[in-house]
Amino acid sequence: MKTGIFKKPVDGRRMLRLDNVEGDQQADLRVHGGTDKAVYGYPAEHYEYWKTLLVDMPSESGAFGENLTTAGLTENSLHISDHFQVGNAVLRVTQPRIPCLKLAARFRRSDMIDLFHRSGRSGFYFAVVEEGGLGAGDAIELRHRDTKAVTVADVNRLYLDKGDPELLDRVLDVPTLAGSMRRHFEKRRPGKSRR
Repeated sequence: MKTGIFKKPVDGRRMLRLDNVEGDQQADLRVHGGTDKAVYGYPAEHYEYWKTLLVDMPSESGAFGENLTTAGLTENSLHISDHFQVGNAVLRVTQPRIPCLKLAARFRRSDMIDLFHRSGRSGFYFAVVEEGGLGAGDAIELRHRDTKAVTVADVNRLYLDKGDPELLDRVLDVPTLAGSMRRHFEKRRPGKSRR
C-alpha cells in the first residue's frame, strides 16, 4: 500500500507551501493534501487517550500522520476559518480529518476508523494562506476568529449525525469550509438528489 501516513519528528525548519509541507509526500491526492488539506494538525493532548485504548500506541509525534503535533488546540476550541500564525506562515482551519483505510493499516486494527470517528479526536486540516517556514517549538498564535463559524467538533458531529438540519445550514454557511467537505454536506440538503 502506498501511503504517507508514517511520519516522524524532524529537526530544523520546513517550508509550508500552498499545497503541502516541504518534504511531505501525499500518496493519494484525491483525498489527501491539496490547498484545503495542505497541513494536518493533531493535538498532543489526544495521545494519552489513545495510549489507554491502544496497546501498541507509539509515543512519538506524527503517529496519526500529522504534520504538526499541536498543544492547546482542540476540535472544541477551533473554528472553521480560524487563522493562525505559525513561524512565518499563516494557516486557516478548513475541516476535521475524515479517516481512511490507511489509518486502520497504520495501527493494524480493523476497527480503527470507527474508534477514531467515535472519539471525536479527529485533528484538523489547515489551508496555507501565506507560505512560510516553521520549526518544532514555534508558537501557534491566533490571528483571526470568525465567532459565527462552527467548531471542528461541530463538523465532526454533523458528519456522524445526519439529523441536525440547523447545524447543516450553519456548516454550509461557512465560506471557507473545505470543498470536499462542502460537497459531502450539500448532498444532505433537502431536495438534493442522492447519488
